[in-house]
Amino acid sequence: MPAESPRSSRPAWLLPVAVVAVAAILVALILAMNRDGDTGATGELDPSGEGAPTEVDGPAQPDFSEAERRDESDLLAIGPVDAPVVVVVFSDYQCPFCAKWSEETMPLMTEHVEAGDLRIEWRDVNVFGPASERAARASYAAAEQGAFWEYHDELFAGGDTRSEGDLSEDALIALADELGLDTDQFTADLASEQTAQQIADNQQLGLDIGAYSTPAFILGGQPIVGAQPSQVFVDAFDDALSAAE
Repeated sequence: MPAESPRSSRPAWLLPVAVVAVAAILVALILAMNRDGDTGATGELDPSGEGAPTEVDGPAQPDFSEAERRDESDLLAIGPVDAPVVVVVFSDYQCPFCAKWSEETMPLMTEHVEAGDLRIEWRDVNVFGPASERAARASYAAAEQGAFWEYHDELFAGGDTRSEGDLSEDALIALADELGLDTDQFTADLASEQTAQQIADNQQLGLDIGAYSTPAFILGGQPIVGAQPSQVFVDAFDDALSAAE
């Protein structure tokens, strides 16, 4: 798999503390009830990720490590399958906060991947609709040629999302051509049932654990939801690594 393209870290975004505190309680209840099979929860989190909560703290916090696949054949993952810590990323290619995370925080996480301490598993939830699902299929088609992360980086170039028009089938095929991929194979994989099924399975994984908004993360079995500062992930990784050791 091609190496991550280097990026410089920029100051992370912040959210109002009061909103974060209230929303953290809500997401803890939603995640826990979805995990326990309780269908009584109503409403969904803001699909933009804005105003979403930080890590859910407290001794009773459930473990969501079942979201980890640790599958050597996973085309949307990077890092050792036996890494002590896994972060599962639930994202959407039209989500601006997902783009910010990829630009600002992922380079910090990639350092731990290179050290062999972290595995990143990417899952698209596609809460923004057909263009998102099409982009997710395109990224998987690129992954079939070993270029998932290169394609992913271009979809989030500069920490920004592309317009819906730039996520048309023609535009996505043109991007594959720019990256030097076999466009005939890419076009076939983009439209294949196998690709569609894989994307649907990834989305269902997110929905099954209550990831109704993006970005959402399971890091070391613990949920982190929304547009959080990079330091939240750095600290969560350090805690998870210490616990694993």
